[in-house]
Amino acid sequence: MFLRKKYACLTISTIARAISAKTRYRRNMTTVDHAVGAFSQNPPWVVNPEEMTWRIGINEVRNSTRAELPLLLQKGRRPPVKRAFQVVFTILRAFIPWFFGARKKGGETSRSDLSKRLRIAFTHLGPTYIKLGQILSSGEGIFPAEVVDEFKLLRDRVPPETFEDVRNTIEQDLGMPLESIFSEFSSSPLAAASIAQVHVAKLRDGQEVVVKVQRPKISQQVRQDLAVMNWLAPFLVGRIPVSSLANPPALVELFADTILEELDFRLEAQNMLDVAEVLATTDQRSIVVPRPHPELITRRVLVMERLSGFAWDDVAGMKSAGVNTEIVLRAGMISFLEGAMLFGVFHGDLHGGNLLVQTDGTVALLDFGITGRLDPTKRLAFLRLLVGATANQIPEQIAALRDLGALPMDVDIDQVIIDLGLDAPAVDPTLLSADEIIVEIQKLAKGLLSYGAKLPKELMLFAKNMLFMDSAVALFAPNIDILGEIAHIANYFAEHHGDRIAKDVGFDPREVPVDLDGVRATMGLTPDVKSITYKDLQKRREIIRSRLESAQSPKRRKPRR
Repeated sequence: MFLRKKYACLTISTIARAISAKTRYRRNMTTVDHAVGAFSQNPPWVVNPEEMTWRIGINEVRNSTRAELPLLLQKGRRPPVKRAFQVVFTILRAFIPWFFGARKKGGETSRSDLSKRLRIAFTHLGPTYIKLGQILSSGEGIFPAEVVDEFKLLRDRVPPETFEDVRNTIEQDLGMPLESIFSEFSSSPLAAASIAQVHVAKLRDGQEVVVKVQRPKISQQVRQDLAVMNWLAPFLVGRIPVSSLANPPALVELFADTILEELDFRLEAQNMLDVAEVLATTDQRSIVVPRPHPELITRRVLVMERLSGFAWDDVAGMKSAGVNTEIVLRAGMISFLEGAMLFGVFHGDLHGGNLLVQTDGTVALLDFGITGRLDPTKRLAFLRLLVGATANQIPEQIAALRDLGALPMDVDIDQVIIDLGLDAPAVDPTLLSADEIIVEIQKLAKGLLSYGAKLPKELMLFAKNMLFMDSAVALFAPNIDILGEIAHIANYFAEHHGDRIAKDVGFDPREVPVDLDGVRATMGLTPDVKSITYKDLQKRREIIRSRLESAQSPKRRKPRR
């Protein structure tokens, strides 16, 4: 406890040094910190990780947070009775009307109705469940579309804390009156999320900053809610159709692993430094990270550089400013892949609200509460998975998935390939009937379940980000040739990182050409398809979606005997 207080709180003398206009962190300093991170050109202060006092013991903080996870998710652990009753009552109040109503209609109607009822229930249950809903809302392609669309409504509907609560948190953690630290502080938040809210402010030396402040008592509330979720999840297995693609206990474990680190802003600030360092090491200067303040960071308060730019979906504004959106998209994809494949660190929650595009085409990356981290073994497996995909090496990909934890370690790789039909010729799903598509999906799902397949946290975060990047193509480059772009990115990695990849995986990507036939097969395209735009790909997906919907329509169901 003593160490926590020591690391969480700052002394008055430390604060005084941090806000002095005559310290080494003045605006007129040059961008000497570009050697340690990809930051903006106009620094409000210079980042020197070795001199940041909040980093003292940061590895111990991360390790202790990870060690807490299995304790929270112990089987048979009794949840807080009062909170458990409240959660069960609220969920049942949503579940029962659906069960006796829209469930009988089936298909999209059933899923939409239940998703809406659950979204309303999550709103009533408060920040932890709202956070869970927000994570589900960014899982396009992983979770059913009805769930994603409905839970998107939770992204900007979290009521803010009072300014007095915000003031109290800042003053308790920083150890000084608010006015002694900031010359200006907006009482209305710029944004209010489930765990924290963000305010615009100015330091005493005139620097504009963003201040992220954790909600009071949220740490305790999250832990209580995780205990209830852990207790409740086994009862939901097979009972809620929208959870059929994600086993509820596994989803709770994934959620707990994700949210615990978000409760300590020192970890988020370190994530910022780590991602910035990766970008600097790979010389990806088209992506920048806000500078965390050298001193004003605690477990519940995070002061950082303020960056601005076009909203992610303001493509018209970007183009009017002369921004090449195709280049922006390509830089984002390459930097994301470099972080994951070569360094095992990547932003884990890409969505429109966490990205700004500046007038010079530079992308500002925001909110590092969720960050993917791969240990050396998993990073190598991840690299083998992606390199194996470009070379169409199916056994290598299955082995990589095993090493990532998606399949049991004793799995028979050759048998998996046979059972899942991965060695069969590509089949164009748009040429299949609705029933044939369903049979193929069921066959794949049954095969995966028979092997005990699961979705590890890092793989889920990566897949979620890739799906976001996929949707970004529709905004930024709808006419781009997808096959050509895949070949371009693969060639970029071979050219820029060939030696590193050869050392890590045992073969040189410069000597192994990209197997576009294999890429076509994963997209359900036949070898005669030489190019395909994102618009064309969307048309194919729409065909498949409409056929699946028609197959699930009540009119096509046979009456019960």
